[in-house]
Amino acid sequence: MALRDLIPWNNGSRDVSSYHNQGNPLLAMHREMNRLFDEAFRAFDIGTFGSQAMSWPSVEVNETDKEVKVVAELPGLEEKDVAVELANGVLTISGEKKSETEDKERRFSERFYGRFERHIPIDDVDQDKVAASFNKGVLTVTLPKSPTAQQKVKRIPVNAK
Repeated sequence: MALRDLIPWNNGSRDVSSYHNQGNPLLAMHREMNRLFDEAFRAFDIGTFGSQAMSWPSVEVNETDKEVKVVAELPGLEEKDVAVELANGVLTISGEKKSETEDKERRFSERFYGRFERHIPIDDVDQDKVAASFNKGVLTVTLPKSPTAQQKVKRIPVNAK
């Protein structure tokens, strides 16, 4: 078998699907390597290799009759690195971290830059009473519900059989 017979784009005479259906060993190896990388990165909970499936920071949303509370874990950040905005029914939490490390003795330097932005839909809140606090890398945003939103809530009793 000639090397050019293994190439799926061989002058348009064959397409990739014909190799896929015939059990081409190179394509099978390619699929298997992709599967192995996907499984390896899934163990670290960061999605597939090269994807943007990371969901940093971790955000927890709790809702009661009177308020919505959003807690975001932002380790290594300070309050000056974080921005919180509420506009058009969407809470936006964004920020960035920059750090540089240099060790001249070992001729080592490292730079890190990371930016994030999370959007959380929020309805019927009293925008004048929204408050945010930042303590030891944890951002807490408290969004009190408007009086009309509190009146819309109807408790439904659950009966045991």
